[in-house]
Amino acid sequence: MNLGFGVGLRDVHFSYLLEQPPAAWGVDWFEIVSENFFDDDGFAGHVLDRVREERAVVMHGVALSIGGTDPLDCDYLNKLKVLAERLDPALISDHLCWTGVDGRTTHDLLPLPLTEECLDHVAARVHTVQDFLGRQIVLENPSTYVEFEVSAMPEWEFLGRLAETTDCALLLDVNNVYVSAYNHGLDPVAYIEGIPPERVAYVHLAGPSDHGTFLLDSHDHPVVDDVWPLYDLAQERTGGVATLLEWDADIPAFPDLVSELDRARVRCLS
Repeated sequence: MNLGFGVGLRDVHFSYLLEQPPAAWGVDWFEIVSENFFDDDGFAGHVLDRVREERAVVMHGVALSIGGTDPLDCDYLNKLKVLAERLDPALISDHLCWTGVDGRTTHDLLPLPLTEECLDHVAARVHTVQDFLGRQIVLENPSTYVEFEVSAMPEWEFLGRLAETTDCALLLDVNNVYVSAYNHGLDPVAYIEGIPPERVAYVHLAGPSDHGTFLLDSHDHPVVDDVWPLYDLAQERTGGVATLLEWDADIPAFPDLVSELDRARVRCLS
């Protein structure tokens, strides 16, 4: 299933999307931040319903904490399931990370120790979530800024084995590959070549910010030049999967966002 080329649904664009006919939107699908629409029967929910009438929607979460040591949050999972039943999304995704401990949330996507023990732990939780939702989930490689000394395998191996064990799918964030590779001195090509292409459901593109000694996954810039060859490689290896452009700060006008997305579209069609 290739959804085509999409963007995130953000409130700064609500009025534009309501005012313009869907034929003029210029995108094939939208990705939402799942948590932003929990228990939302207001204006945002109205816009989402309007968008869902016209385009496929993917739910993308930031709070599942699939790698956490706290028990899975049943209230959170119930809300996720209710939203999924309402929207019938094309996919439900989240991140390979943990977000807090002892009931305290950091509001960040924190890296995991890439060990056999952690792999077994995360796999068990993926099985639980998929059984509860009654559907496959998709997990994304996060941007990371520190690594664990105890890690025994590269992240791409961890993700591939997790997908094989649980039958989950993978969201390959090409920008995150670039950011993490830069921050840790890794080879981004080896990362992408290490991901099992048949497991990739879609890819993310975004623009990081350069802080000299490290890159920050800030989602507030156009896609940087060095990411485009990695995107080409990902699309070549997968045979072509859906693309989502993320832009979450200093968000441009919707037509300008579509123009950036069209850079990916042109590369895939050329």
